[in-house]
Amino acid sequence: SGGAAGATSLCFVYPLDFARTRLAADVGKAGADREFSGLGDCLVKIFRSDGLRGLYQGFNVSVQGIIIYRAAYFGMYDSAKGANTHIVVSWMIAQTVTAVAGLTSYPFDTVRRRMMMQSGRKGTDIMYTGTIDCWRKIARDEGAKAFFKGAWSNVLRGMGGAFVLVLYDEIKKYT
Repeated sequence: SGGAAGATSLCFVYPLDFARTRLAADVGKAGADREFSGLGDCLVKIFRSDGLRGLYQGFNVSVQGIIIYRAAYFGMYDSAKGANTHIVVSWMIAQTVTAVAGLTSYPFDTVRRRMMMQSGRKGTDIMYTGTIDCWRKIARDEGAKAFFKGAWSNVLRGMGGAFVLVLYDEIKKYT
């Protein structure tokens, strides 16, 4: 159910995440030379060049990744944590589960971001013909480690989420 909820929410927020990724990568140029001047400009330009499909480039692999992440996250946490587990033990379990779920789903995030970066590109600027081609080329040309570039920062970022999960469980005990 967590995966279904995540996939449903992606339908609405994906273009914003897409634009955030594109804006973050629009670096190294002075103001007028940048590809996009802001969020709205990014969304409009991609929509004009590639249509709605362009704003959802990498969406399918993103749905796969979120289902895997949520299934691993909630499934492992609920299975590993007992009914009366001490808060410190619960926190350690949550940290481990967050890291494992994040690392398990991270290759999907890598492919998703690579696909996002292709929208608005034409001709020889297009590196991948689709999601499966992206998976193949990353594995073949860069090796398996390339799927995990940036994964450590993602694990560190997830530590806050683990704390919130434990805090929620603790509050639930008293309500």
